[in-house]
Amino acid sequence: MIELKNITRTYQIGKIGVNALRNASLKIEPGEFVAIMGPSGSGKSTLLHILGFLDRPDQGQYLLGKKDITSLSDDELAILRNRLAGFVFQQFHLLPRMTALENSELPLIYAGKRDLKEKALKAIEDVGLAKRASHRPNELSGGEQQRVTIARSLVNEPLIIFADEPTGNLDTKSEEEIMVILKDLNKQGKTVVMVTHEQEIAQHAKRIIHMRDGEIVSDERRDSNFQEAVLASTDLRLDDILSEVTFTGGRAEFIDHFRQGLYSIVSHKMRSFLSILGILIGVGAVIAMLALGQGAKESISQRLASLGSNLLSIRPGSTRLHGVASEAGAVTRFTMQDAEAMTKLNQVKRVSPSVRGRGQIVCGNKNWNTEVLGTGVDYAPMRASVPVVGRFFAEEELRSRQKVVVLGMTVVKELFGEENPLGAIVKINRINFKVVGILPEKGATGWRDQDDVVIMPVTTAMYRLLGKEYVDSIDVEVKDAELMEDAQSAIDQLIRKRQRLSQDDEDSFQIRNMAEIQETIESTTQTMSWLLGSIAVISLLVGGIGIMNIMLVSVTERTREIGLRKAIGARSHDIMLQFLIEAVVMTCLGGIAGILFGSAIAALLSVLANWATKISLSSIVLAVTFSIGVGVGFGLWPARQASKLDPIQALRYE
Repeated sequence: MIELKNITRTYQIGKIGVNALRNASLKIEPGEFVAIMGPSGSGKSTLLHILGFLDRPDQGQYLLGKKDITSLSDDELAILRNRLAGFVFQQFHLLPRMTALENSELPLIYAGKRDLKEKALKAIEDVGLAKRASHRPNELSGGEQQRVTIARSLVNEPLIIFADEPTGNLDTKSEEEIMVILKDLNKQGKTVVMVTHEQEIAQHAKRIIHMRDGEIVSDERRDSNFQEAVLASTDLRLDDILSEVTFTGGRAEFIDHFRQGLYSIVSHKMRSFLSILGILIGVGAVIAMLALGQGAKESISQRLASLGSNLLSIRPGSTRLHGVASEAGAVTRFTMQDAEAMTKLNQVKRVSPSVRGRGQIVCGNKNWNTEVLGTGVDYAPMRASVPVVGRFFAEEELRSRQKVVVLGMTVVKELFGEENPLGAIVKINRINFKVVGILPEKGATGWRDQDDVVIMPVTTAMYRLLGKEYVDSIDVEVKDAELMEDAQSAIDQLIRKRQRLSQDDEDSFQIRNMAEIQETIESTTQTMSWLLGSIAVISLLVGGIGIMNIMLVSVTERTREIGLRKAIGARSHDIMLQFLIEAVVMTCLGGIAGILFGSAIAALLSVLANWATKISLSSIVLAVTFSIGVGVGFGLWPARQASKLDPIQALRYE
């Protein structure tokens, strides 16, 4: 069944090489019960580990049946450990978070037979623990824990049982019970290879091998009779396993890895909470910062909309004489005729001349000092000021200088409260005006309240209220954004011609392109959004680094668990996938909690600080996608480190 030829194994301890095995040769037949004895350091455990596919020889041949398995890959050896071997360890190596039944099921997971749970239950019953199947290892005695280990070794119906000091940590009674179980298994046709340092335990075996200094010094056969039926069935099954040793099946399913990952997360609550907390803060910061940036962007967009689109604003300038600047309008003064002339330009769609001033508005026993704005009839569509209630004044009212006004929302609240002001008569600087409309609410910009205004026909404001002969500014709406430069040039030439100005009079008037101002503000807002988002992403990266550190610590803490899983058939892929799933699950949980946390922060900023915030679906998708990416990216290295661990070194880890 097994033949070792001149096996040598040397361990490197620092710069010193220790020869654990020296030219060891050995044959084991099916159905044997072999005890390997020797003092500490004799190489008996190393021999057992090589026999059980847990370790590799440096030199020599390992023949399993007629196949040389010395050069098999780690994953191929894992298949042999899962299908052919069952391990009984001195330290039990039971996973503390699992019950006795769940511990015995582990080899089924890596054989792709998780659905055959009844086999695990039968194995538990066979070792006399049917009533203790739901207990965890810390609720079982040493003898009971070793029985669970034996049940775990039997669940895949292995051909060989490898027992490493199976009674080393047991009392005399438990020791006898375990040996009875091993002998019964041998009678059933199982090959048993056991390492022990106790002579009375070795006497239960049919063959005793003595070792010293890495060499086999004696081989005593106490019973050489083998059952022909056992030989035949063993050879047949061994051939089947060896023919499938390079197959790709039998791998644990994703749901099993997911379940194992959840077990680990739940069993280490504080460690998992700290990992999730880092991602929670990162995702929450991304959501809150992007909501703040998006809210600010939309708020500014709304305010920019009140300025209108494709607008040019023409204002009178001033000149400097001997370094002293004169007041605006001292050189150039615009008239209603200038505004009318601009309407005839091909690039122009609408024109609205304006005058400004202050006035005391009175209604009943209430009064309010506000801005008075005289405009043309086209001001409403140009500046997004079409009344929400009532109407704007008409062309006829502008020509006849009618005393009608449209009120801003702030003025309405101060003078009328909840009452409807339409049709009411108000006094502005002791002159009666009729309210015909209410402007849409636009909010405040800096220190200026855009709703604290009264709008009337420009002719009424100039000649009846403010006493002005010239307009303060002229707003021009261009037909298309592509015509802005042409329109600006045409207006410049028109003004210079009408005002008889030379090209050197640069300061005599100004033409402001409102589209450029909008682009500048939008660009600034976009930069702010990117800045806030970058800060949030840094928080998320810090959370990812935290997960990586926690997972690396987890790999160290769970080294022996990884060794056990590999010993019972887990391949590198299985170990890597399990750790990766743990990282991704924690980041997803942190991401979901972070969405709620970030939304709550955004709501608080909106309520307490009165900041504009808006949570968009894209920001949520971005945050969650990024958090999953962080989980995969930062969990990949620890998972890879775990998958590379050598099973025997991992089992020996302290």
